This record gives sequence, C-alpha cells and structure tokens, in this order.
Amino acid sequence: MHDQLLNLITTKVVLSNYDKELCKKYFEPVSFSKNKIIEQEGIVPKYLYFVVSGFMRLFHYNNLGDEITTHINCPPGFITSYSHFINLTKSNENVECITECVLLRIAKVDLDFLVQNSSSFRDFSTWVFQQSITYNENRSKDLATLTAEQRYKKLIDNYPQILYNVPLQYIASFLGMNPKSLSRIRKQMIK
Repeated sequence: MHDQLLNLITTKVVLSNYDKELCKKYFEPVSFSKNKIIEQEGIVPKYLYFVVSGFMRLFHYNNLGDEITTHINCPPGFITSYSHFINLTKSNENVECITECVLLRIAKVDLDFLVQNSSSFRDFSTWVFQQSITYNENRSKDLATLTAEQRYKKLIDNYPQILYNVPLQYIASFLGMNPKSLSRIRKQMIK
C-alpha cells in the first residue's frame, strides 16, 4: 500500500532504505466508507492524508447553511485542512470521503519528526507545499477569470475521472456555480 506514496516521493527526491522504512512506519494505512467525514470543522485536524484510492473533498458551510466544496482530491494526492493542520488551529472545513477510500495518514508530530530527521522528507514536504500554493493560486485565478463553461471544461480535461466518481452538486460547488447552471452547461456541450 505504501508503494504509491514511495513512488511519488522518489519522482522528486532520493530516498534511502532508512527513509523508506520511516515512511512505512509513520504513514498508517486506513480505509473509510463512502460519505464518511474523517476530519470535522471546529477541531484541529489530526492527520494529513495521502489518497491511495477513492475521491475526497474539503467543504465548509456558508452563512446560509449551504455546503461549499473548496477542494476535490483525485488519487494520488494529499488532503487535509492544510493550514489548520500545520498551525494546529481549529479548522472551519470538513474532510469527507466521497467514495470508499484507501488512505495513508500521518499525524503532525510524526510528520514533523520525518521532516526534522530526513533531508529527503524535508525536500519532498517543501515540494508538496509549493504544489499546494501553485494549485490554490491557479484555482483563484480560474475562478476570477474563466467563465463557468471554461472552468468545467478545464476540470474535465484535466480530471475526467471526477465525472464518474463525484456527485454533480459537489462539482458545481467546487466550480463556483449552482447545479442547475452546471446541468445547462453540460447539455450545451453535448449538442
């Protein structure tokens, strides 16, 4: 189960056998059922998750009580309420398994240990952080500059598997539109 994570890490940094053993020791395998919230708003996130299989999302409730999906994760990748996890603060987001999920999780104290005791994990952690910043900047730019149709097309071009695994209301919320607008866009694209 750790192979996917190790393969991803070794595309960016060199891992010694000791580093690989640390990874296997501190990243705990877990499985969760569909629609399971594994980190709740109002508490400090306990884990950073690596998605081996399945689809997950981050969401919060707006002032009207509507769910707003801020991130959809496709495997392989990392997910948590990142800034709250790193800063040990109460999160305003929920982490939910959209489908059945197989994950590897690591607690903050264990991640800190890896980063402090392995230059490879420190370098990889920096790379993950940089990717996260780039992703969030691009997402903000897309929401501000692309039309709803352009955002949808970009999503399905880059992550076509989302259409088959993620409910349309989550996709619509993630793209900053309501489900009726997304349905209309999908119908227009089929014509």
